[in-house]
Amino acid sequence: MKKSFFLLVPLLVFLFVAAGNIRALTLEDCEKGSTDSGCIEILSKKISELGDQKKTLAGQIAQFNSQIQLTQVKIADAQSTIVKLEKEIDALGARIDQVVISVDKLEVLLKKRIVATYQQSFISNLEFILTSSDFSDIMLRIQYLKQVQENDKKILANLQQTKANYANQKDDREEKQAQIEESKKKLEVLKVSLDSQKVSKQALLAETKNDESKYQKLLAQAQAELAVAFGGGTETFLRDVNAQDNIGSIATYDVSPGCSSGGHLHFEVHKNGSIENPNNYLSSKSVSYSYPESQYGYYGTVNPGGDLPWPIGDPVYINQGYGTSHGYASFYGSSGHTGIDMQTGSGAGDGGTVKAVKSGKLYGGSYKCGGVYPGTLLYARVKHDDGLETLYLHMVPQ
Repeated sequence: MKKSFFLLVPLLVFLFVAAGNIRALTLEDCEKGSTDSGCIEILSKKISELGDQKKTLAGQIAQFNSQIQLTQVKIADAQSTIVKLEKEIDALGARIDQVVISVDKLEVLLKKRIVATYQQSFISNLEFILTSSDFSDIMLRIQYLKQVQENDKKILANLQQTKANYANQKDDREEKQAQIEESKKKLEVLKVSLDSQKVSKQALLAETKNDESKYQKLLAQAQAELAVAFGGGTETFLRDVNAQDNIGSIATYDVSPGCSSGGHLHFEVHKNGSIENPNNYLSSKSVSYSYPESQYGYYGTVNPGGDLPWPIGDPVYINQGYGTSHGYASFYGSSGHTGIDMQTGSGAGDGGTVKAVKSGKLYGGSYKCGGVYPGTLLYARVKHDDGLETLYLHMVPQ
């Protein structure tokens, strides 16, 4: 008994030390580059917590970093899944090869038994008795025939089962191959998303120049635009206008310093109280962008396909597209950018005439915005027929 106890001591010590070396995965591990799949839940939780905090540039950059790390973990997880499935397919391939060999052997054996059984069928009962040496020989031959019949049944059953196994393993291989293709597609999407997230982070840093006050200014502009979009401004009826009538000019920074990052027009379309995609209303036009192609994922693009004229003259430069992009989700949230930002000419802040895109009733509006850069957002609203409205923000109505 004592000897058994002393033999167990080293094992217990080893298990104790091994248990001491095992620890739970932490956020610090994930932030240092761990690709453990457990990091998916940990990083997702951190991103959610950062989203609930007060919006700051540091917080947004931290959220970008966590999102990038999360995507990298998902990429590693997808790659690991592909490798695992490929190994399983190789193993299935080897088993299928063995099954094919077994089927071939069983079919050869079964064919021989069919021939033997066929030949046996020509022997009559009388001939069977006459060719036997005695009664004992008859019994032995009968027992032998029964055994042969049983073996034939087993061969047939084995053949059927082997063929079924072959079909099942072939189905398994096809299913795993489909899973590999799905994982590869997921991997490509994740890689594109990762590249976009990295570009968005760098674009945000470039736009704000890593300056918290600049970030807060952009945030105040976004919040003011959302407030106007959802009816938060004060408006006064000015007059009836026709399509392409001059309704004002883009406000320069000297005229409207609050709620704007510089001179530009923010154009929106509403239908029966709902925000619409302006691309569905503005006519097709060749435009330029005030940012490089590498930042399209951050600022967005336009794809107009409607029949309304544009509210500003050529050349049109796009400052930001409609909808939610990786970068601007931090400013506009799930609502996304509610319009298209544009300007005339290549330089921001050069003003420019604004025209109504359709006849209707013109209203001049304003909204007081707070934040780090308080001021007034000036805008115009034209109410058209059929519940259609167009809004022109960051301009002086006339």
